[in-house]
Amino acid sequence: MNRAPARARDAFTSRLGVILATLGSAVGLGNIWKFPYLTGDNGGAAFLVVYLLATLAVGLPVMIAELVIGRRARADAVSSFERLAPPGGGAWRYVGVAGVCSAVFLLAFYSEVVGWVFAYLFESLRGAALSSDPAANAARFTALAHDPVAALGWQWAALAWAAGIIVCGVARGIEAVTKRLMPLLFLLLAGLAVHALTLPGAGRGLAFLLQPDFSRIGPAVVLTALGLAFFKLSLGIGAMITYGSYFRADQDIPLTATRVMLADLTVSLLAGIAIFPAVFSFGFAPASGPALVFMTMPAVFSQLPAGGVLLAVFFALIAIAATGAMLSILEVPVAWLVERHGWGRARATVAATLVIALFGAPAALSQGVGAAFTLAGRSVFELYDFLTSQLLMPLTGIAIALFVGRTWSAAALAAELGQGGGARRAALVGPLRVLLRWVAPLLIAVVLLHGWWGG
Repeated sequence: MNRAPARARDAFTSRLGVILATLGSAVGLGNIWKFPYLTGDNGGAAFLVVYLLATLAVGLPVMIAELVIGRRARADAVSSFERLAPPGGGAWRYVGVAGVCSAVFLLAFYSEVVGWVFAYLFESLRGAALSSDPAANAARFTALAHDPVAALGWQWAALAWAAGIIVCGVARGIEAVTKRLMPLLFLLLAGLAVHALTLPGAGRGLAFLLQPDFSRIGPAVVLTALGLAFFKLSLGIGAMITYGSYFRADQDIPLTATRVMLADLTVSLLAGIAIFPAVFSFGFAPASGPALVFMTMPAVFSQLPAGGVLLAVFFALIAIAATGAMLSILEVPVAWLVERHGWGRARATVAATLVIALFGAPAALSQGVGAAFTLAGRSVFELYDFLTSQLLMPLTGIAIALFVGRTWSAAALAAELGQGGGARRAALVGPLRVLLRWVAPLLIAVVLLHGWWGG
């Protein structure tokens, strides 16, 4: 088997850089619209309790497993499994291959949504996105998504933006950018949240988000929380393995993962506080996805003093959230090309970006001129979403949990967890192995089967 020649690896340079870069990977578009909406629509604070329990049972253990795999192997997602697999366990490498494939397909359609965000940021800066008419806002969004030149142009702009950062490396690119963008994200969100709380009728929005309704908690809500606990932390795509390989030797992985999980939840709650008081204050119906971000919010901000500025701030923070996620996803195939095939970072970044753009073009066009082309009743955009979220990511997550939980000895896991955390982390080994061996795989499998047949 051909291997790339050994070379000095780039790495994160500070504990804060590690936390902010990893948080940037976890925070994405879903934090701004999907999580707050699902929280409000599934029991408010009661859903948050279920989500936190699901995160402790699924999301956090798998995140820790990915990070320890990466740091122990100090390699890309594919090579990490080859280096750590037990004798005769060569098939484990395909878990890494699935992660790389998942990253490519995920970014192929995610970059189109990010392109829409960039387009709206540009339009809001020039004052053209603000309108009090939801129908006009819907028409504007439809025109953008259906225009092949605009759809492809903004998708490529989003990919070029991420590639320009990735090509600078881990420390000078990913870490340097996320150390600036993540604090700015919190600052913008906090400012919008404080402003939203001053609006008349803001209490209705807070009640929608935070008022517990335990009568809503049923099997479907629990499955929703379990799915979010896994997918919301960028698991199953090789991103956390790749980032873990850049961690400092003295980084406390359990503590870092917990801080990232809590900070990610804080971003989501701040987004909900920033959005829903304004939505309810002016009588708009809450909606999820693009309906809220691209159609409802311009109408909401049009009712506010300095609404044009606030709308630009809103799309700026969404662009920041999307950037951190794109960087971690793109770094997965780039690291594989650099370390597995010995390519230079610039060459690997250009190649990976071009491949993603090639696969992404049909997804972008599937909203308009390519809408008639479907596979198994799905558009290309929907097919990529299905392949990643309903197939590759959960299967990879199950495999990662079993790999660490069953092929690693307790001593090996304790040694890796102890770096940066000392002997006090030894108490985590037993519960973590139980979660990785039994609980997380079973619960992810339930979510996977529900997505295939019950969703």
